[in-house]
Amino acid sequence: MGLDRWPIVRWNEYHGDMSIEVREPTFLVLAALAGGEKHGYGIIREVQRLSRGETTLRPGSLYATLDRLALEGSIETTGEEVVDGRLRRYYRLSAKGATLLAAESERRMSTSREALRRLRMAGTLA
Repeated sequence: MGLDRWPIVRWNEYHGDMSIEVREPTFLVLAALAGGEKHGYGIIREVQRLSRGETTLRPGSLYATLDRLALEGSIETTGEEVVDGRLRRYYRLSAKGATLLAAESERRMSTSREALRRLRMAGTLA
């Protein structure tokens, strides 16, 4: 039996877009854009503020994330301008991105509530 008979299917292709795994940096970028349109450095600052300084995005990883989110349709570019000889691009959350962020926020809250419930039942948490 050849391996070509068993194609590899990614989870999000098989089950639809809303099952995409959203890692912490991506979640924070989406949350940063939920407050309105921002350029790259504005997103970096907002992610740092949202994470209380625990997450610092480097420009290379930020722009890779932004490119991926734009390709998926979760964010949109809204304009560009040149500031001090450098191109500044602005981004905003799309309707698809807002739906993804809301679903992921609900999932994370539900998981956190369950973890706290279990800790209280075990007497580990007052």
